[in-house]
Amino acid sequence: MKYGNVIDARRDGTRRHIWLCADDYGMSPAVNVAIRDLVVRGRINATSMMVIAPNFYRSEAVSLNILNASETRVAIGLHLTLTAPYQPLSRNFQPVRDGVFLSQQEIARHSFLHWLEREVIEIEISSQLHEFIAAFGRLPDFIDGHQHVHLFPQIREALLSVVKDVAPNVWVRQCGRIGPLHKRLADGKAIALDVLSGGFRRLSNRYGARVNPAFAGTYAFAKNAGLYPDLSQVPSRAAGRERGDVSSRLRRCRAPAARPAHDLARARISLSDR
Repeated sequence: MKYGNVIDARRDGTRRHIWLCADDYGMSPAVNVAIRDLVVRGRINATSMMVIAPNFYRSEAVSLNILNASETRVAIGLHLTLTAPYQPLSRNFQPVRDGVFLSQQEIARHSFLHWLEREVIEIEISSQLHEFIAAFGRLPDFIDGHQHVHLFPQIREALLSVVKDVAPNVWVRQCGRIGPLHKRLADGKAIALDVLSGGFRRLSNRYGARVNPAFAGTYAFAKNAGLYPDLSQVPSRAAGRERGDVSSRLRRCRAPAARPAHDLARARISLSDR
């Protein structure tokens, strides 16, 4: 099926462009510093903000905006967060437990059983979006979801409604892969995201929201998967302008779950076509 809302993956007609994105900015001071360092060194070109995380401040927005002062080094997105251990921005948000969001498993169960109230979800999404706007002085370049929660039923409808009303030109991340089916069967989590993303793309098309055409960078369900890429081994823009080389290098390189110089143990690195 063709989707008219897919953002152009080959704008110059010859080269394939990608976003190499580190999620979870705001999760911890170490993650924030590491992501900024990777941007400066040209190892990544996108990051997404957890505006409700305890280590996201207006000063962090200033630091990122400075990186884009002379040229656009990094696309900055909103990392929609609706799971524990974080607290909602909006008043009277439900469901919560002890004042914080439910776990990913619990919010998934509520969404698939259609137990959520769409208006309540829309208010929280709008609150996080406006918090981003207040911090950066503009709309985000894109929107995605912490723990892929934006792909869940009811939540995706609420998100796309807010995007249509407030940010119609902002693209939204879908997490479906491309390529031969037999090469995509080994990763159970990625298969689940493929299925959820199929519905998300169809719904996005109806809402007129733009999405990325391809995605890579899922992590295994195992807690000790340790699949964080060693971005020091990914060629920078200065090392090679042909960004199509990055995706194959990224899939091959692996690093320990935590590194002394760059604590990316909890940040999420993903790859999106554009």
